[in-house]
This record gives sequence, C-alpha cells and structure tokens, in this order.
Amino acid sequence: MKIGIIGGTGFVGSYVLDALAREGHGTRVLTRRGSEHKLPELPGIEPVPGDVADEQAIRNCFEGCDAAIYLIGVLREQPSKGITYDALQRRGAERAVTVAEEAGAKRFLLMSANGVDAAATPYQVTKLAAEETLRASSLDWTIFRPSVIFGPPRERMEFCTQLKQDVIDSPLPAPLFYSGWLPTDAGAFELGPVHVEDVAAAFAKSLATPQTIGRTLELCGPDAWSWKLILRGIAAAAGKKKLMLPAPVMFIGPVAKVMGRFAWFPVTGDQLRMLLAGNTCIEDGFAPLGILPRPFDPDTLAYLGQVP
Repeated sequence: MKIGIIGGTGFVGSYVLDALAREGHGTRVLTRRGSEHKLPELPGIEPVPGDVADEQAIRNCFEGCDAAIYLIGVLREQPSKGITYDALQRRGAERAVTVAEEAGAKRFLLMSANGVDAAATPYQVTKLAAEETLRASSLDWTIFRPSVIFGPPRERMEFCTQLKQDVIDSPLPAPLFYSGWLPTDAGAFELGPVHVEDVAAAFAKSLATPQTIGRTLELCGPDAWSWKLILRGIAAAAGKKKLMLPAPVMFIGPVAKVMGRFAWFPVTGDQLRMLLAGNTCIEDGFAPLGILPRPFDPDTLAYLGQVP
C-alpha cells in the first residue's frame, strides 16, 4: 500500500514510519526544507518537498496514494513562526482531508488527542474541528486519540524527557498541582501514559483492520498513574531523588496564562488546565487491533538514564 504522510518527521511520525516499513508499505512524506535529515533511512520512503500550508505540496504527497495519515500536533503555539493550533491542527488537517478526497485516497488516519471533547482550550477545539471535518468526508476514516505519549525521543520533544529537563533537573521542588484551597489532592490527578511504539503500531495495523473504519479509538497505557507517581517514576529512571511540594493552581494558573507565551516558561495556562483535568481512557482502543500496550515502568523508562 502507498501512504501519504503529513507529520512524518515528528516524534510520533518517526515511529509510524518504522511501523509502516515493517508492514511493507511505501510512504510519501511531506517534508519541510531543512527537515530532510529527520527522515529515517528505510526502504520505500519518498520525501515530498513542502509544508501543510501549501495545497499543491499536499497534493503532490497524496497523489497516487491508497491512504493518507495526518499526525501534526502542536504542544504550544509560536505565532511569530506561524506555529498555531488553528493553522496546523485545524486548517492543515482540513486541507489534507479535502486533498485526499480529490486525489482518490480511500483511507485516512488522523491523530487527535484524548480529552478533546471537553473543547475547553484552543488546542482541544482545533483538534475536535479536524475530527469533525474528517467524519463529514467521504473517506474511510479512523481517528486515534492517544493520551500523553512517551518513549525514546530521537532528538525530538517528548513527554517524559521534557518533564525530566523542566521539572526533575530543576533546582526547584517538583510541583504537585492541585485546585481549591487545601492540598488534600495535590498531584492526584491521573494520566494514562502510552508508549510511542504502541501508538505507531495502532496506525500501521489499522490499515489492515476494516473494523476500525469509522471509529474513534482512545489509546492509553494499561494503567492510570497519578501526576505524583509519574514524576517519581521519571526521577527514579533518571537516577535522581526529587523533592515535591503542593502547588496551588489558583496562584500558578494566572502566572502561567501570562508567562506561557514565552517559550522558556515551562507550562502554559491551557496546558495546566488540561493537565488537571486528567487524561485517562474510558475504552481500550488497542483491543480491536490485538495490541497489548506496554506499561509505564522502569524498563520502558530506561531511556531517561541516557537523556542529558
């Protein structure tokens, strides 16, 4: 099968390319100028110059393909560089869906995010809008909603590596965020970390699994972990001990909302809001694909011992 991919040079994308190559698929990857080195040296990968704002470049990528995959996600906006949720998560995805239909691709896989139904932040709103556009199309679609994704970063931004660098390596105590006045539930909100290789396998296997057509699949690891235990796990994997203290969001939130516009500040107000809402799955989206997801444990976190 020939597959056109947008977002193939990113963290998740690099693993998706690996998984597709193992299944024997050929891929055409939309590649911005200067990002060619991010493509793995695998058979059947064809870079297509351009970016998601260029409809003709997307057409060049999807022309002659049986399926299309859209993987772009933005952790935080940088408007001065044209990196916004609306441009990349909504309009880029909508453009890709339209071009895929016109180019004759039958199948379309979209990476969304778990929890977007809340539509409480621009990140969630734009992801949800992309989902709605795809559902309204004539394509045989599957939408994946992963929780926080972890795994060896391959020199890209990744959940646990970022927490290690911003929180565990910091001389300041690790923040156990909580809402309200009393810290009785400090750091108790739960996430379902999912390994990047399992997410990639879900994309690859769904292409040969008709039962996933027209479905939205939540992807979480096998267990839910509190924020406090996640930080402990990351610290242990990095060979460190870390002091943790309750951190009231009623005071930190307004600061994050103002300072989050600066790339050096570790968290935005919206990220903090989504974090406190938790990120666990109701259904096991891996089950229809026969995938048993990896746990969040010392073995799967061992890569953090190699992260500078």
